[in-house]
Amino acid sequence: MSSVRHRTATVDGHEIFYREAGPADAPAIVLLHGYPTSSFMFRELIPLLADRYRVIAPDHLGFGHSDAPSVAEFDYTFDALAELTSGLLDQLGLDRYALYVQDYGAPIGWRLALRHPERISALVTQNGNGYEDGFVDSFWADLWAYGANPGPDTEPAVRAALGIDAIRWQYLHGAPDPTLVSPDTWEHDITLVSREGNDEIQLALFRDYQNNRPLYPLLHQYLRTSEVPVLAVWGRNDEIFGPAGARAFARDAKDTEVHLINGGHFLLESHLDVVAGYLRGFLGRVLR
Repeated sequence: MSSVRHRTATVDGHEIFYREAGPADAPAIVLLHGYPTSSFMFRELIPLLADRYRVIAPDHLGFGHSDAPSVAEFDYTFDALAELTSGLLDQLGLDRYALYVQDYGAPIGWRLALRHPERISALVTQNGNGYEDGFVDSFWADLWAYGANPGPDTEPAVRAALGIDAIRWQYLHGAPDPTLVSPDTWEHDITLVSREGNDEIQLALFRDYQNNRPLYPLLHQYLRTSEVPVLAVWGRNDEIFGPAGARAFARDAKDTEVHLINGGHFLLESHLDVVAGYLRGFLGRVLR
């Protein structure tokens, strides 16, 4: 089994942590995590890919082991996180790579693809939304209200997402056997989210999330014109991004595989082998 290296790089004055494994000259895949986690979510997937691929999994600024400057020191937006990710990949010399995106990783990944479409060899979305179809209204109503009118009337509902109950729910909802999901996951995340000042970082990104939606038509046009192959492997019981969001990719991407799995939002915690099997089969086909 390939060893996983734990590294940091300085990008625009910020220390960005990333996990790296696999041969340096192998086809590359970049794994982009979601909220509220970090590259920790890929800890078991990376070794399953590293025999054949160069795997890079960074922590976004404000997450995991990367720097977390305060909101007074850094303007936390998805544009800014994509800029830092792009800078990291430039430093690592990645001019061609596949993208695996989940949750927050999706709007960051879409920005990378739109900026440099020639660099993207394939897209893998695991509960990483790119269509209005994917939003589950019951989950998103409070966040849209907060983004449109942030203040004391709308903040308490979204601030609740920073607590242990909400983070635990993200991992357990939709999982047919919750005993397969390790408590280490939400305990790891709540420790990092609870750092001093991190609540304001997360609230800033909650406010900015609405600015991802205007990118969707650009993403769809990119999928049509680039003919980049797409794998959507999705927990069909996800109550954040529903399965319609996975099926929607087939409308625009010419080469699309869609696999709906009996799981929830954090599918790697309950169905790692299933996801890895689809992923290795897809990458083996499109990157050969």
